[in-house]
Amino acid sequence: MQAFEDEVRDNIEGLGRDAAFQRQSLDWNLASARHRYTYNFRALGRPIIQFPQDMIAFQEIIWETRPDLIVETGIAHGGSLIANAATLALLDYADAFEAGEVVDPRAPKRKVLGLDIDIRQHNRAAIEAHPMAPRVHMLQGSSIDTDIAEQVRAFAGDYARIMVCLDSNHTHDHVLRELELYAPLVTAGCYCVVSDTIVEDAPEHLSADRPWGKGNNPKTAVHAFLAGRDDFVIDRAIEHKLQITVSPDGFLKRIGS
Repeated sequence: MQAFEDEVRDNIEGLGRDAAFQRQSLDWNLASARHRYTYNFRALGRPIIQFPQDMIAFQEIIWETRPDLIVETGIAHGGSLIANAATLALLDYADAFEAGEVVDPRAPKRKVLGLDIDIRQHNRAAIEAHPMAPRVHMLQGSSIDTDIAEQVRAFAGDYARIMVCLDSNHTHDHVLRELELYAPLVTAGCYCVVSDTIVEDAPEHLSADRPWGKGNNPKTAVHAFLAGRDDFVIDRAIEHKLQITVSPDGFLKRIGS
């Protein structure tokens, strides 16, 4: 097994050195936008609007870091909430199996907290009817609103290990404020994942109808947030492994308190 792990590490390091392959991956990534490729997938029945590679990355990160709570900004159809809740459920079952206990699916240990400025009623109804619903709590309001942030902090107070995922408004100022509000909740060893940092690497016409674009996007916010601090690092091994991802420079691992 160690030999296999060493081979995988070497593979990922090789991908990190292969600039030509990275360029090809980015070209494919951007070309897929013409076909709205990320809209084609579902997580346990709910649309997720993600690359399958990023879905795998989340599953790996959650399983390895074992958060008790995942805070997500941006709900849309709820696919990410459901997918992450399902992985947390598996962690609960793994813990119970090791302890010789029984899991009550209606009283889960681990949960996902989702925020959105507008939770559409049909999406809320579908999420609340899903078998993972007991693991999902939702708040409606702007993620950078002071009252919402206070509610999140209060909710998070009951959990020991916390992960954060930012995927709402993608302007620099909004994401930077989200990072300021929610990254401090992340537990050492866990991640804050910032979505759509790829906007900085994309041609301007792909975001021409949006309030964000080159120089004003999640990646610029990430680098502004990280400037002068040493409690988070960009885990580029994840994006090197994936190649196809919406989050280059967006997998932030907390290394200090």
